[in-house]
Amino acid sequence: MRASTALGSAPRIFSSTTTIVYLVFFVVLLLSTVIAASAGRSFFTQGNISVLLTSTTVLGFVSIGQTLVILVGSLDLSVPFLVSIASVLSAGVMAGQSANMASGIATALITTTLIGLVNGLLVGFVKINGFIATLSVGLIVSGYLFSNYRGSTGKAAPALASLGEASIGFVPVMTIIMFLCLVATVALLAKTRVGLHIYAVGGDPAVARMSGIHNAVPIIVTHSLSGLFAGIAGLVIVARLGVGSPGVGEQGGYDLLSIAAVVLGGAVLAGGRGSLWGSLGGILIFATLDSVMGIMQLNPYLKDVVRGLIIIMAVAVYARSSIPRTTFRFPVASEGRRASVSTARGEL
Repeated sequence: MRASTALGSAPRIFSSTTTIVYLVFFVVLLLSTVIAASAGRSFFTQGNISVLLTSTTVLGFVSIGQTLVILVGSLDLSVPFLVSIASVLSAGVMAGQSANMASGIATALITTTLIGLVNGLLVGFVKINGFIATLSVGLIVSGYLFSNYRGSTGKAAPALASLGEASIGFVPVMTIIMFLCLVATVALLAKTRVGLHIYAVGGDPAVARMSGIHNAVPIIVTHSLSGLFAGIAGLVIVARLGVGSPGVGEQGGYDLLSIAAVVLGGAVLAGGRGSLWGSLGGILIFATLDSVMGIMQLNPYLKDVVRGLIIIMAVAVYARSSIPRTTFRFPVASEGRRASVSTARGEL
């Protein structure tokens, strides 16, 4: 009963926080436009919008997986290393040959999905804390990368490189693919039993277990999908750069950035609350801030300061909006109840 009640109230909570996220995004977008105009520059140029959308793509793929993991009550700190290993494996197998494109993509995605599966098994079956398990696996992958690769490696297949540069109007094709993946994952959460189990386990593992849910299954599924999406993000980087790099994921800071985007999107790190649409809003806010700071040629280190301030303000607003406001419908009865409670306490 308790699990079903929580699931039943989820859409209302999600819609309210997601609305706040997009209100913040439009405010940030408006301020960015004004700031750019005050410097005699235009924010809404085709080139700038294309760059903004491109910057959302890699973080978008990683954040889809991170959202799923956070919804189930875990974390994935291995994602930057999975992005890196996907880039070096795919570029290394392709070696600039279109005939090797399919095998390069398959090698990268199978590897990152299997590493995600290992994360899920450690968290779901061995019961290791998600923070510790994924950090440890990430360090193992990092050690392998820097022990076997030096600098840029391999070369993207021409077809993949062309896909990375392709666009429909001013919208990059990779961004469209990311959006379609997000929509498919939203459907997974809303329309399938696995999706409902993810929310249930994240909301209250004990109640989910008593309801007959095998808690390990949603945890394994979410971590495996997180590995898959991190692998796709690595392929996007290879398509854009043309080569693989063992440190590209860590340099991008995709672990902390994805967590920040998900939290900014209204998710709760304890699990059970959050939405992919909210995470997308968080990504757009970060991309807009990065874009306007690039236009103004400000100190790049200020990005982290602004990101931190926005996350603090957003979480504070969510906390205030989620405080239950209860009123007594029957004042006389409530006064009598208070009096009886006070009397009982006095007797004790």
